[in-house]
Amino acid sequence: MTRALEERQGVKLQEKFASAVAAVCGLGGLGSNIALSLARAGIGKLILIDFDQVDVSNLHRQQYKASQVGAYKTEALTACLKEIAPYIELETHTVRMTEANTVALLKDADVICEAFDNAECKAMLVNIVLEQMPSKYLVAASGMAGIDSANLIQTRKVMERFYLCGDEVSEVSEAESLLSSRVMLCAAHQAHMVLRILAGEFES
Repeated sequence: MTRALEERQGVKLQEKFASAVAAVCGLGGLGSNIALSLARAGIGKLILIDFDQVDVSNLHRQQYKASQVGAYKTEALTACLKEIAPYIELETHTVRMTEANTVALLKDADVICEAFDNAECKAMLVNIVLEQMPSKYLVAASGMAGIDSANLIQTRKVMERFYLCGDEVSEVSEAESLLSSRVMLCAAHQAHMVLRILAGEFES
């Protein structure tokens, strides 16, 4: 499998991916799709963090199967990733991220992906990484709800080590639901920015 990745992506680029550690914080519609994209690209290690269990309402936009309903997302996603990329190293934490444990959970990551649904959790993670972990790269998301144009989903470099993906406008509400296609677009932007950072390409 490594040889196939080298042939597709080049030996030097694949070596960078294989030696990297990326953390995915939240394993819902964004996080599960980010993790799959990074695993397929040959990332050496993923740190997967989520406290939640798979619910039937998750199946329309998250990378889980009906047979996995009730399983912890860390365990269900591990099973999916091992089928796709058996060579990947996975570190899982079935916990809720807090101000007390975030730094310890993310200390080994080169790049951190914020993939939470909750605005307060998003803000907490962004603040901690930017204030307490200034050597880390952070790729976050803002705005992917509704059926608006796919072309409004973008990646923006906010500051030196902080990138934001999404339309930065739409929020989840009764009027604007989460559609698999648009959520996956935002997740793809996040995953691709991670790969660009690891490749040494720092512009969005």
